[in-house]
Amino acid sequence: MNIDLQTILSYKLGTITTKQIAISVGIFIGLLIIFSIFRAAVLKNLKKLARKTKTDFDDLLIKNIENIPQHFYWLTSTFIAFQFLGLSDPKVKKIVNGIFIVFVIYRAVIFVQGLIEYSLKKFWARDEKQAEENQTAIHGVQTVAKIILWSAGLLLILSNLGFEVTTLVASLGIGGIAVAFALQNVLGDLFSSFAIYFDQPFKIGDYIEVGTDGGTVKKIGLKTTRIQTLRGDELVISNAELTNTRIHNFKRMRRRRIVFNIGVTYDTGSMSLKKIPGLIRKIIEKVESADFERCHFKEFGDFSLNFEITYYVKNREYPQYLDTQQEINLGIKEKFDKEKIEMAFPTQTIQVQNNGIRNKE
Repeated sequence: MNIDLQTILSYKLGTITTKQIAISVGIFIGLLIIFSIFRAAVLKNLKKLARKTKTDFDDLLIKNIENIPQHFYWLTSTFIAFQFLGLSDPKVKKIVNGIFIVFVIYRAVIFVQGLIEYSLKKFWARDEKQAEENQTAIHGVQTVAKIILWSAGLLLILSNLGFEVTTLVASLGIGGIAVAFALQNVLGDLFSSFAIYFDQPFKIGDYIEVGTDGGTVKKIGLKTTRIQTLRGDELVISNAELTNTRIHNFKRMRRRRIVFNIGVTYDTGSMSLKKIPGLIRKIIEKVESADFERCHFKEFGDFSLNFEITYYVKNREYPQYLDTQQEINLGIKEKFDKEKIEMAFPTQTIQVQNNGIRNKE
């Protein structure tokens, strides 16, 4: 019994012929071979060419293509080969198309997300210093971009799966208004976080003071900002509160301007009073971390003769300021002791006038 090739190819498995199966298998294998050659040879050569160019954008594209997982090529080959099977069942076609669309859109969103991150680093983080300064803004834009990208990707998937996206978006719009009223405080913090991201009153790593509280900014979230205080505990403040209050940002300060007062007793002679500004000047000028500005006999106090002293600490760090002030204070005390100049402290002198009446013994 002779069976020719035509008979074999025309044999049917349900509604599919062996010829269609053979063509699909051939296309599947052929595509896998083409993809393997592309990854092993073409992509390798493109990578070499990209290294020779001045721009790094082509390097980014090659890197993103390299990061495409192997199963993506298998799925793509399977999907294309499946089209040649000639299946008539619309449900099976819809399931296969849906799986492929979900995966392609997922990979596309990740690819675009990588391009956005590259653009942000290219324009806002060209070096380490600029990256540190713009870290807050970059994080904010990335967060917004991710929300938009994944929302758009979800809508594309639903649209390709046959859902009425227009009606869905309209329904979400009406529902969004109701949700907005219910979540006014949350949305207020959300928009405040955007204001912080773009206006940048402070950034991660800055030391700030909010009212009587202060610390180093550790994280700027969508609702709250977390601050590490000097005590070591974590202070959580809502973003809306931060945008509606005064903030002292000490990170922008290059040096500290210090003003302090000392008082000497009223018994101090005029010559000693004239010497004090010069003595203070010499003491501060000997301190390497300080720049002297001025020292003046300011006022006659209730119980002391007061001098006001101003100098700059060549560092914005608080511990450095304390070390500098301590060194100056010790220097002043030591010098005043040598010069016999007495520091004042709260005193009260009561003078009793003799009225000529003598107590009888």
